[in-house]
Amino acid sequence: MQELQEKPRQRGVLVGLNSRALDEEDNASEATLEELSDLLETAGGECVGLVLQTKDSPDPRTFIGQGKLAEVRALVEAQGADLVVFDNSLSPSQLRALGEELKVQVLDREALILDIFAQRAQTREGRLQVELAQYQYLLPRLTGMWTHLERQEGAIGTRGPGETQLETDRRHIRQKIAKLKEQLEDVRRVRATQRGRREKNQVPVVALVGYTNAGKSTLLNALTGESIPANDRLFDTLDTTTRTLELSDTCTVLLSDTVGFIRKLPHHLVAAFKATLEELTFADLLLHVIDSSNPLWMEQHAVVEGLIRSLGAAGTPRLEVFNKCDLSAPGEVLPHGEDRVWVSARTGEGLDRLREMVLRRLDAGKRRVTLSLPYDQGGLLDQLYREATVEAVEYAETIQVTALCPPKVLGQLKEFVTGGWTPPKEPWED
Repeated sequence: MQELQEKPRQRGVLVGLNSRALDEEDNASEATLEELSDLLETAGGECVGLVLQTKDSPDPRTFIGQGKLAEVRALVEAQGADLVVFDNSLSPSQLRALGEELKVQVLDREALILDIFAQRAQTREGRLQVELAQYQYLLPRLTGMWTHLERQEGAIGTRGPGETQLETDRRHIRQKIAKLKEQLEDVRRVRATQRGRREKNQVPVVALVGYTNAGKSTLLNALTGESIPANDRLFDTLDTTTRTLELSDTCTVLLSDTVGFIRKLPHHLVAAFKATLEELTFADLLLHVIDSSNPLWMEQHAVVEGLIRSLGAAGTPRLEVFNKCDLSAPGEVLPHGEDRVWVSARTGEGLDRLREMVLRRLDAGKRRVTLSLPYDQGGLLDQLYREATVEAVEYAETIQVTALCPPKVLGQLKEFVTGGWTPPKEPWED
């Protein structure tokens, strides 16, 4: 039986424009083109050439101007490329014009990221979110699919049917978008129910956030002992993974891994993944995982913090976890602070310190105690259900309650504590 041959990798030329007329976040640079090259490799292609153009303002038709376009065309022909990827966002008309001029497939950064997400989504929820983002990206670009009708303008039997087909496609996509939004709304309702159950059980949620490939999945594995796939590639995790992490006998948390962030993350994707990303706003603590070995970690840190703010999670407490410290350069001065910790998820260095910091943030001095409540003080049991975690109740001569209590509740009910905690002495008792 003849072995199946591996599909040849598409050869791509990468192009970027740096212009004062563009928003800073949409400008290209050597660093963003290098990241685009990694994205192309992640998608299954290979970079065979880079072109960076500096221009006062984008060309309305070709984006980079005719002179630079001729340079790109020559590079495509010389390298045998079959794909050109722009680091900037392109309008539908620019995509169409560039495709006609270069005679190869033309994508922008948003389309490339969408393709990667489509490859990586595994769960039904992930696939729904990616499909919604793809349709939202496609809708304004439909007109370009009908350019063959423009060349026959006025020809009998072409204009009418063409317009009809275009409108039919638009209507079909709008219907698909509406249906996908309904399905994702169902997902959000399920998540809200699960969140309510967690809150009722008072289980804290810790969410891992960070730039793509910062090592979030590896860190989750190292902390929980799981073996979730964690590869050294961009966007390896799209579908949220949640595992239990026991920090002490009084504090167990849910640790969630989330999709990685990146520069110029398409707004369609942010909107489509809202059902997943809004979990950040309900988390009790964020662990912002930073790849300390990356020389651009400060820029990546700023991108993640900006997206956290845009998602409405700016007020969520967080710790900054500088990962991959084993790869840091000798003698490098590393940032330190009360809310910062240096770890290596690969070697285990610093993980005990991280656990201690998370525990200190979430445990808040809780103690497991036994209380003996008189029946005429039954209202105190309601208070325990509201403000503590009640683990067991036994009705005997008194109401025997085992509960995890925060310091405030312990102080209020200290006269009823019969085991597990010794109330501090008052000054006059010394």
